[in-house]
Amino acid sequence: MLADLFATIKVEDIIEATKETFYMTIIALIGTFIFGILLGLLLFLTNKGGLWQNKWVNFITATFVNVFRAIPFIILILLLFPFTDFLVGTIRGPNAALPALIIGAAPFYGRLVEIALREVDKGVIEAAKAMGAKTRTIIFKVLLPEAMPALISGLTVTAIALIGYTAMAGAIGSGGLGSYAYYSGFQRRDFDIVLLCSVIIVFIVFLFQFIGDYITRKLDKR
Repeated sequence: MLADLFATIKVEDIIEATKETFYMTIIALIGTFIFGILLGLLLFLTNKGGLWQNKWVNFITATFVNVFRAIPFIILILLLFPFTDFLVGTIRGPNAALPALIIGAAPFYGRLVEIALREVDKGVIEAAKAMGAKTRTIIFKVLLPEAMPALISGLTVTAIALIGYTAMAGAIGSGGLGSYAYYSGFQRRDFDIVLLCSVIIVFIVFLFQFIGDYITRKLDKR
């Protein structure tokens, strides 16, 4: 009966779609981590009482973050078509999805980074300043290491959101499990394909959650 249920599925196609989903998620997650850290640091350091207190820089950064967090991802992909075509040379395929994935997820992660940095004990920061530590030293030796468990936890949440984004991007031809489920499954009324893709996506989510939780526990010194 199980064989009949998945009779229309080609194993090589589902493996290729799974690889594309992993590829998009991991590459986008790396880009999101880099840009999210930068945005979060800017939001934290330029805020009132911060090491780089600057009202206008904080306002511009916060506006950028809020605007791109507010745009639904499927609409963001469409808005970024000209930019994606210029950058990648195409608007289809896994590589074409990366700009929208990173631009869509980085502001979300940037806010989580800011929250994580706010939780760092101010006494530790003041002690580093009293010892004459430079701003760069405070950032890389105090702020980021102290906030690392929360940063990894936030990155795990972002990774799970990115997996959902890749599925949405699949509906407009980015590849991956979302694309396979929509074009080969839904449009052809092969709902066994949709079911299998859903099961694999759920498994990937659990995998990322497990890895993220494990790393967070290892880094947490409390």
